Amino acid sequence: MPMLVSVWKQEGETSGSVGWAGGLATSRERGRGVPVSIVTTGMLNDEIPYLAFGDGPPLVMAMGLTATHEVPTGWERRMVLRNAMPLSADFRVYVVNQKPGLRLGESMSEIAGYLIAAVEEEFGEPVLLTGTSTGGSVALQLAVDRPDLVRALVVVASAYRLGPRGRELQRELARLTRAGDAAGGWAQLMTAMLPTPLQRPTQPLIRRMVGSMAPDDPTDMLVTIDAEDAFDVGEQLHRISAPTLVIGGGKDAFYPRELFEQTAAGVQNGRAHIYPAWGHMRTSSSSTTRNISLGFLLAALRNTVV
Repeated sequence: MPMLVSVWKQEGETSGSVGWAGGLATSRERGRGVPVSIVTTGMLNDEIPYLAFGDGPPLVMAMGLTATHEVPTGWERRMVLRNAMPLSADFRVYVVNQKPGLRLGESMSEIAGYLIAAVEEEFGEPVLLTGTSTGGSVALQLAVDRPDLVRALVVVASAYRLGPRGRELQRELARLTRAGDAAGGWAQLMTAMLPTPLQRPTQPLIRRMVGSMAPDDPTDMLVTIDAEDAFDVGEQLHRISAPTLVIGGGKDAFYPRELFEQTAAGVQNGRAHIYPAWGHMRTSSSSTTRNISLGFLLAALRNTVV
């Protein structure tokens, strides 16, 4: 699923660009109650692109599906920081994309394996881990394959496998991209997350907006889509021992509600929080989701998750 991040605006925010590597977050991050932190970028273990900011125990946040496996830039970067910067008061936050240069046919376990190697090399200890949308698939795979590396897990708008409609939407994105119409593919995918009355009238606008998302080489995105199409760790969820929170929407186009609930029920110490009337986009981008995640992670640090 696509990387979707918050578009909320806090009182007191003003326009401005976000600082680049080593720069201070600017007025977009200085809204009331949002901590300001130095933002750095780089590659974990020379393979995993990241943005990092804040101070505290490491929190790794796996991004959703992106057109390229790079450090986010431009409007994408601004939205990522706006969503994640409030967590920097309590954690050293690493927003990570997936490894660039994936090989055709790589599985979700292999994709997660690059992040596993990065966590082992860079941190040398279990981390707090969150994943949104496709990032949730990567996070679940990591937690299944290496439960010893996860201190607590939050999965947002994701589950142990895609639902039928989710597979259909992502296959269409892949088909259109291979046919040379990546913008059309992204437009159909993103409008599917809007309320039905808005889908048709907004598609031309969204198509123009996402035109810049068409990469010269879409291999990484296509490999990830194919890997997620086959992804299913339902019978391995019992391996996940970390406290786990699954946050989902009852009207998510990619996952029926029962997949969120089954994911939470399948891990050793899991719970689900469902917004009955929310879809994929709202669940992924809401500041309420972020705040619930923050509370869960802080409780996990105190070993008092209830």
